[in-house]
Amino acid sequence: MRSIIRILSLAAAGCLASELAMAQPATPAPTNPPPPAEAIVLPAGFNDPLEPFNRAMWSLNEGLLTSFASPVAKGYRFIVAKPVRTGIGHMGDNLKYPVRLANNLLQGNWAGTGDETARCVVNTVFGLGGFFDVATDGGIPASDAEFGQTFRKWGWQPGCFLMLPIFGPSDMPDAAGLAGDAAANPMTWLFPYNCVSPAVTANDFSDKTDGAVRFSETEADSYSILEYGWSFMHERQPVNWQVPGAKDEAALETLDAWFFKSKDAGFAERGQTRSVLIPATGKKLDFTYWLQPGQAPVVYIVPGFGAHRLDRNVLALAELVYHQGCSAVCVSSIYHPEFMEQAASTELPDYPPVGVSDVHAALTAIDHRLDKTYPQRLGARVLMGYSMGGFQTLFMAATAATNQAPLLKFERFVAIDAPVRLRYCVNRVDELYDAPLAWPAAERTANIHNTLLKVAALVEHPPKPDSELPFNGIESRFLIGLSFRLTLRDCIFNSQLRHNQGVLKAPLDKSRRRAAYDEIMGYTFWDYIQKFVVPYDAARGIDSMQPEVEAQGTNLRYYAAELRGNPQVRIIANRNDLFLAPEDLAWIETTFAPGQVALFDRGGHLGNLSQPAVQRAIQDSLAGLSR
Repeated sequence: MRSIIRILSLAAAGCLASELAMAQPATPAPTNPPPPAEAIVLPAGFNDPLEPFNRAMWSLNEGLLTSFASPVAKGYRFIVAKPVRTGIGHMGDNLKYPVRLANNLLQGNWAGTGDETARCVVNTVFGLGGFFDVATDGGIPASDAEFGQTFRKWGWQPGCFLMLPIFGPSDMPDAAGLAGDAAANPMTWLFPYNCVSPAVTANDFSDKTDGAVRFSETEADSYSILEYGWSFMHERQPVNWQVPGAKDEAALETLDAWFFKSKDAGFAERGQTRSVLIPATGKKLDFTYWLQPGQAPVVYIVPGFGAHRLDRNVLALAELVYHQGCSAVCVSSIYHPEFMEQAASTELPDYPPVGVSDVHAALTAIDHRLDKTYPQRLGARVLMGYSMGGFQTLFMAATAATNQAPLLKFERFVAIDAPVRLRYCVNRVDELYDAPLAWPAAERTANIHNTLLKVAALVEHPPKPDSELPFNGIESRFLIGLSFRLTLRDCIFNSQLRHNQGVLKAPLDKSRRRAAYDEIMGYTFWDYIQKFVVPYDAARGIDSMQPEVEAQGTNLRYYAAELRGNPQVRIIANRNDLFLAPEDLAWIETTFAPGQVALFDRGGHLGNLSQPAVQRAIQDSLAGLSR
């Protein structure tokens, strides 16, 4: 399970590093925008007074998941085919009929009682004991009910969030309900049938372990995302699916980045993860790679803002280039704690050229290790970045002539939906997050809450590809802005753990983060620059607010001559990418030759990566490389 926000807007970070704004044409941003008169107030989620205990239990669960459940599940999936696993799941669900019957009766849900009885009879008789779900195919609706739900309907309030060992996220009624469900199940008391329920649970979970492990690995703070997301998914409140008001097509298209994922579910498992010593930090940085059996070009993939090397968009891009005949190597974003803690030469991501230099140094170390481990296997080196990673890719291309000899040399630079001016983008991100301010104050909180309930419902029942997501312009822009703000929260918290600048008033405690997180969520991206980055840069002798210094570090247009003279650059972008002002798009078209640029009319920011035409453009950008 991913973040309820990032699952549709990442990209997540998940996967996105987009800067979307209003549907009207973009205009240049002021240097110091005034703060909004009002602030966005997010739904609080569950009360969590037991946070230290809950985090400890989540760490235990992560350990069990990674060291035990995942390896066992891989072996089980190898032995038991998917149709058989599905059938076992259906049969186990059918055997839990007494639990659903009892709870529908206790809740006074007579229609649900009848439906569940009919489903049990039909599936038992015609579905070979429930192995096949004939009832659903026949249109008989399910009416799931369990004791936790019953307790809440009887008035037992959740109280607080509770992380259980093995069972995972819960609350007081649900925790008690687990015991009630077991007691109401006749199989609990009959040997050897009391072994069936745990076996069925393990069978059902076997297909979810890889996603759960990846969620745990990729999120900067998987506990907080799980807690917040679960609070909405657990509410089961009615969702208002109406989409009043105008839609923002570019923002909706950007959310379609969710549909860009690996076509082969086993692709991630075939990757190998290793670590390499970073000389500047003396620490080891993890990287993941997929090597072709023979010599082939190597594509180093640099992801978007805050993305992990195993995020779904990164994996999908690695799979795409691998099927093109290239080897793929992935690292995490400089804004992800993995890179910040292991490979960054500064305590917080600050002046962009420094971060680009850190990425270049890390890729050089990785390349040296791979070349030593796999002699004669690494062909032409390619740097491919999307969104923020695309900016870093073009920055390296612009400064390639001045790079010192020991640094890795690239024969091709591929930038996908790269921003051109970072300071311009900062304003756009803050505008996205503030989109709900357009709602009347009396309706704003309820509308934000309903937006998040929509996302939670879509997580449980994922939309089909090419379907239009049910969000208006305000909702879609806000979801993307919130995804960014959550990533910024993690970035600030982790940077201040490394080097506390004294800006935050709340204590910095890894086991009790709620107070600090609440404070950080009030900081805009401009706040981060002005209150964290500028003072930090000044202490290191960098005046990042001085126009010339700012242009050198944050504006690719400063390097027009260098980029125009580099024939190895390839650009893939969208004309309606709200991350690009019209003058930035014009600059791209006039700076690079037509053969270097693939422009698409639609797609927003990263939203069309799943489309065949865009994927062909990405693969075409790798044509002509030497082995």
